[in-house]
Amino acid sequence: MDFLFDYLGFLARVATIVAAIVIVIGAIASAGHRRSHRQQRPRGHIEVTPLNDVLRDMRHVLEHALTPHAEYRKHIKAEKAAAKAEEKARRRALKNAQRNPPAEVEVAAEGAGEAASQERAKPAGEQAQDDKRRRRIFVLDFDGDPAASGVESLRHEVTAVLAAAGNKDEVVVRLHSAGGMVQGYGLGASQLARFRSCGLNLVVAVDRVAASGGYMMAAVANTILAAPFALVGSIGVVAQVPNVNRLLKKHDVDVELHTAGRYKRTLTVFGENTEEARAKFLEELNDIHAMFQEFVGEFRSTLDLEAVSTGEAWAGQRALERALVDRLLTSDEYLAGACDEADVFEVRWVLPKTPLERAMERFSDGTTKVVERLMGAFSRWG
Repeated sequence: MDFLFDYLGFLARVATIVAAIVIVIGAIASAGHRRSHRQQRPRGHIEVTPLNDVLRDMRHVLEHALTPHAEYRKHIKAEKAAAKAEEKARRRALKNAQRNPPAEVEVAAEGAGEAASQERAKPAGEQAQDDKRRRRIFVLDFDGDPAASGVESLRHEVTAVLAAAGNKDEVVVRLHSAGGMVQGYGLGASQLARFRSCGLNLVVAVDRVAASGGYMMAAVANTILAAPFALVGSIGVVAQVPNVNRLLKKHDVDVELHTAGRYKRTLTVFGENTEEARAKFLEELNDIHAMFQEFVGEFRSTLDLEAVSTGEAWAGQRALERALVDRLLTSDEYLAGACDEADVFEVRWVLPKTPLERAMERFSDGTTKVVERLMGAFSRWG
């Protein structure tokens, strides 16, 4: 054991030195990269993955393993012939539609609040193509943190999908978030509302959690899916402000806070908080809660807002009973079924990584593997 502890100490020192070297090299490389490519460096790009192909490849791997080789080859040949015939029929239908376009096409788009609608019309030729092709489903992922930093990628993904989507297409957002800052999640909900404004059917799938700001975003959807034990709801607002004024007074430390405007600052961390400041702070908190309720009620008019706006969250089955969700279904089940009758595409906004980020990622992966091996060795010895 002494040898093992000495070895671990040596390993930790080596890892620290290697990390320092990687950080220095990465910082130098990153600085040079920024200087030479500041104008040319792309801000990011859209990546599209056809989920139908992913599902088909998974099925082929299993079929190949479970069926005799000759039978498998015959099955693949028949599948390719059917796909080729389907593609030929689709192209023929598109040609006929282009030769004989309808005189006028108008499509009513459902408004964000389901009270008003606006027209989303396309040129006759494009509309004919939309009518003949298979329905498309665009899949976005939103993994939320307290600052809702994922909204920066979401806004690009929404813009890209709206540029390509037709009137009969659909958007599925796989959402996972326990909530966070009001402004960030409010912007996220507004981004999703763009789909509703353009008349696209929006489905939000919650496999684990959509609470507080996460539910604010989910509520925008035409349909909310939830796994049976996913946590949903938490329509409430919380704020916490520490105050060290008494500690500072005890050590004879004075804090001066000067404001122009009666309510420029309410509760403070260092100064002495007054009853008037507390009352104003609570008033603002309750107003945000009221806005949260109004926003959810605009999209989900069947909700008993008074009953579900207590700040509580419920598991999927209980959330369904309270009309917080529409169906108990996982995103995997929904999308696997959709691949049978639609072309399903996963859309992601990808940012380029700097040399430092790539180096740190490789170092983190290597460190994780070393720790896992050591833990495995400890468990065997134990």
